[in-house]
Amino acid sequence: MDIGVISVRYARALLKSATDQKLEDAVYQEMQLMAKSYVEVPQLRQTIDNPMLSKDKKESLLLTSVGGTPTALTRAFIGLVLKEDREPVMQFIANSYVTLYRQQKNVIRGRLITAARVSPATEQKMRRMVESKTNGTVEFETEVNPDLIGGFILEYIVWMPQ
Repeated sequence: MDIGVISVRYARALLKSATDQKLEDAVYQEMQLMAKSYVEVPQLRQTIDNPMLSKDKKESLLLTSVGGTPTALTRAFIGLVLKEDREPVMQFIANSYVTLYRQQKNVIRGRLITAARVSPATEQKMRRMVESKTNGTVEFETEVNPDLIGGFILEYIVWMPQ
């Protein structure tokens, strides 16, 4: 079985459990933090993949990667992943959960790049414009790029039903 299939199956099961327990938003925040931790601390993956490291230490690291005080569901899920020796795909599971959550909740990722900082009101206006066009909720990242002569760049991705 390949990594993509495994990670999506685990992520789908976690999302279903989280939705049943009305914890999907909290688990989403935790999985985003975990995915970000893997990107910002490349040694995390190497450490989690190390067969010499005890499961307790791996669990402690993974719990720290989600903010240190996870929901009981996330704590139990990490325990299950470790019990089943699936920790090498934990990064992929976290990313898959984030993707599945966004699809389920119709969350649109957007990025606004401007030549100079814009006011919160302008940013909110851009967010509302994208939301009105997509009928979704927008998660916005803003970026200032002084190399732009003027104007702005607005990027967003819309999930299409399959």
